[in-house]
Amino acid sequence: MAHFLLINGPNLNLLGKREPHIYGSTTLQELEQELISFAGEHGAKLTCFQSNHEGAIIDRIHEAEGKYDGIVLNAGALTHYSYAIRDAIASVSVPVVEVHISNIHAREPFRHQSVIAPVVAGQIVGFGLMGYRLAILALLQKYKSHKP
Repeated sequence: MAHFLLINGPNLNLLGKREPHIYGSTTLQELEQELISFAGEHGAKLTCFQSNHEGAIIDRIHEAEGKYDGIVLNAGALTHYSYAIRDAIASVSVPVVEVHISNIHAREPFRHQSVIAPVVAGQIVGFGLMGYRLAILALLQKYKSHKP
């Protein structure tokens, strides 16, 4: 059974409260429960983690090696400037799918650049919370195609 790690970065703990016109009214806890169920329905296990601290996110990425079969990552604003997270992703063999609830390319200019995009397996942006489900499905496909 595939086991994936969901990492949500800074300010995503405020889902449902922060800018609901952009991010919706679903809370992080509701999202996590829905995604755990979704993963289970597709024969996978999902472990969830959220932090507002760059180092904690880096530690989780490092710890994923040999423990998880993939990572769904919404790094929040760290996406646009954290070369440390980019390097952490590049240092592990675990595939990472970058997710953004909003279309970062249609927002403020500083959000258009993702420094982690070059080292992830793929990027899903602008599909709301459904993007997380799409990322799980993408990782499942990758897992199944590389399974011995």
